[in-house]
Amino acid sequence: MKLTGNLRLNGHPSGRHFLQIPGPTNVPDRILRAMDYPTIDHRGPEFGELGRSVLSGMKKIFRTEGPVVIYPASGTGAWEAALVNTLSPGDTVLMYETGQFATLWRKLAARLGIEVDFIEGDWRHGADPAAIEARLRADSGRRIKAVCVVHNETSTGVTSRVPDIRQAMDRAGHPALLLVDTISSLGSVDYRHDEWGVDVTVAGSQKGLMLPPGLSFNAISAKALEASKEARLPRSYWAWDEMIASNASGYFPYTPATNLLYGLHEAIAMLLEEGLEQVFARHQRHAAATRAAAQAWGLEVLCQNPAEYSPALTAILMPADHSANALRKIILERFNMSLGQGLGKVTDRIFRIGHLGDFNDLTLMGTLAGVEMGLHLAGVPHRKGGVNAAMDSLAASA
Repeated sequence: MKLTGNLRLNGHPSGRHFLQIPGPTNVPDRILRAMDYPTIDHRGPEFGELGRSVLSGMKKIFRTEGPVVIYPASGTGAWEAALVNTLSPGDTVLMYETGQFATLWRKLAARLGIEVDFIEGDWRHGADPAAIEARLRADSGRRIKAVCVVHNETSTGVTSRVPDIRQAMDRAGHPALLLVDTISSLGSVDYRHDEWGVDVTVAGSQKGLMLPPGLSFNAISAKALEASKEARLPRSYWAWDEMIASNASGYFPYTPATNLLYGLHEAIAMLLEEGLEQVFARHQRHAAATRAAAQAWGLEVLCQNPAEYSPALTAILMPADHSANALRKIILERFNMSLGQGLGKVTDRIFRIGHLGDFNDLTLMGTLAGVEMGLHLAGVPHRKGGVNAAMDSLAASA
């Protein structure tokens, strides 16, 4: 068996594998080369310099003056860290059902002994600020200790309006913490930890930061740090206090993922060289062009509110009685391209096109051409011209 862009038992596909799922994303050669540096002593002076650099750089990406901690973990670990450092057994959190990942965060909270007040959603809209405000106003006993929201729901292509949620919390006059998952939005979608009044931001390395999976992050407000002093959920590996104490000199309380930190250093440099505003505008352009293609094909985008369209990915509904997984299989086998599958309630009903991270106009056009050819081969009812519509969109926004 030979390991290529995807596992193949027979033959070798020519060209580069198109990894167009909404994460993990393509890792740029520049980052791969950085990760190939020899591993160094994680207690030596050279590592301390690296640690200070990436910790400082991540503050710029989160747009915060507060501490950022980095864990050798997936985003799930950062979810847990956000909860165990701020809450106590039996505390209640308010969560909103925006898709599969909001649902999984809820399950994790319940396993930790946290009570979850879960506002049901339709998986086609973001978290509703008015509904959150109403729940908080009704909470006269202040039993809700935190509001947890997924900024960019990877399973649906819907982006929740975090500033509006913060304003709703403020109007309700409620002291709950605001915890936000930016796993699929950080580095791709405009996000401002301090300005938006977020208390803990959760993130991962494998999407907009253009790294392989393996690093996760918490950006922490002063209010969240104060809450951590009273929080009583068990924590050791995830404890902020030891991390922040060691991070002051660029080190970690346990063995860090050194080579991933090399890659992170390069990723931060790439994002800042392009400029965050330019990065966000690029993602908006590609998302708009993808939606133009879907419209031209006569297919429906899952997200129903234009104000909540995701710049990082687009989820597209299949016509009735047609399988999204069958389409994805044909596209993978014929064109060596991976698209995101439907998860949870939308299993086999949608396919997801990731257009985030190390991505440009030509990558998008190749992706959409593969989708359009795949729709034809799979016998999916559609109109031709999606690729042309996307090109027109890109030309108009160049």
